[in-house]
Order: sequence, then C-alpha cells, then structure tokens
Amino acid sequence: MTSPLHIASYNIHKGLSQFNRRLMVHDLRDRLGTLGTDIVFLQEVQGSHGLRASRFQHWPSRPQHEFLAGQVYTDFAYGKNCIYDTGHHGNAILSRYKILSWENEDISAHAFESRGMLHCEIEVPGIPRPVHCINVHLGLTERGRKRQLGMIAARVRALVPDDAPLILAGDFNDWLMRAGRYFEDELGLAEVFEAHHGKSARSYPSILPMFQLDRIYVRRFSIESAQVHTGNAWHRISDHAALSAKLNPA
Repeated sequence: MTSPLHIASYNIHKGLSQFNRRLMVHDLRDRLGTLGTDIVFLQEVQGSHGLRASRFQHWPSRPQHEFLAGQVYTDFAYGKNCIYDTGHHGNAILSRYKILSWENEDISAHAFESRGMLHCEIEVPGIPRPVHCINVHLGLTERGRKRQLGMIAARVRALVPDDAPLILAGDFNDWLMRAGRYFEDELGLAEVFEAHHGKSARSYPSILPMFQLDRIYVRRFSIESAQVHTGNAWHRISDHAALSAKLNPA
C-alpha cells in the first residue's frame, strides 16, 4: 500500500457525555470524520437501549456502530457483550475495507462483568495477507485481567499466523501497566506509543488525562505516527481520549 494504514481506538462511553447527561453520538461521528481513519476500534458501543432511546430526542434509529459507520466505513462488526433488559452494548470495528470474517469470543472473567474479544480479518489494499484486528475492553479486577490476557494470547497463538499483520487495541484497564510486558514476551507485540514516543499514552480521564488505560499493540507493522486526541472538542464526547496511529506493513 502506498499510504500508511490509519487506525484509531476509542472508548465512546455508550455515546453519552461523562455523566450520561447529554447524547454525544452525533458529535462523535463528526469528530471521527475529522481523523480520516481506515479502521476504528470502538469500545462501549450501545447496540440498543430502549430507555435511552425514549429519553434522548435524537437517539439514532440504528445501532450506534451502524450510525457511526455512516457512508464512510462500508464494513463493520459488532460484538454484543453485555445484555440487559433494556438493551445491550459491546465492542465494534468499523472499516473502509472488506471484513473477510469476524468472531466475538466471550472472555468474561466472572459473572459480574461481561467482556468480549472481537476478532476480524480485514483485506487491506497493498498488504498481501489479511490484517488481524482484535478489539478488547478488559475487566476492572487485576485477577480478571490476568485471565483475560491469557485468553487473548491463546487466541492469537491459535488463529493468527506468526507472519500475519496483527493489531490489538482497546481499553485494557491496565492500571498497573502489566499488559505491555506480557504481550511483548508472549506474542512479540509492540505498543505503538511506547515504540514511537517512549511511553504509553495518557488517555483517562479525557478532560485531564492521567492514566494509561487505552493501548494499541501491533505486530508486523512499523509505526509512522501515534497521537492522543484531547481538547475541548474531544473531552465533551467521552470520559476517554481517542488514540490514533499510522502504520506501515513491516
């Protein structure tokens, strides 16, 4: 491919402002449009919510991932993780390029948190092999996250060839900064901000980012650029900052 693969990862907080007071999914679609990304990894995507649909006047008639895809991202996949009486939410991947296959694997560590791992294979022009894209939102407990890291590694070993390009992105809730070393040792992954800037991105809370919870890990790519998207136009949309990176196949 002549231009780098431009990707983003974003926990969108179900399309609502930090304290669920305002519907932000329209602003979110506009802001995503300014990035010009090829593939977007989204966490906390509201697939359906009957009560919020009746509460907010301009709630989209389509699931959020379809609404956000709009006319830009021709392919998308949604992994329904948490199901409740009023609806469901999960992770989504939006792509300008053809999604060849996708699967959502349950990686819930216990009964009180429903978590999933959305795995897509995407046909990217100029890259001879499908790009494996895995989108995750890990749990809140250290013990649960440790189990989930093991499940991610097991899936990669089983289904992603060693010489295939791989992107693993999402909200890792990794307060103790243990995932990076694990993925480097077990899978040979590099975190794009560490590789490009020397340290992981501060992404939470978005109004004054202090914690490095959101990450993008890659294999068989070189990193051209990596950026955290902050400022007034962004922090109103979600409690997390968006991350983006430009990648070249290695």
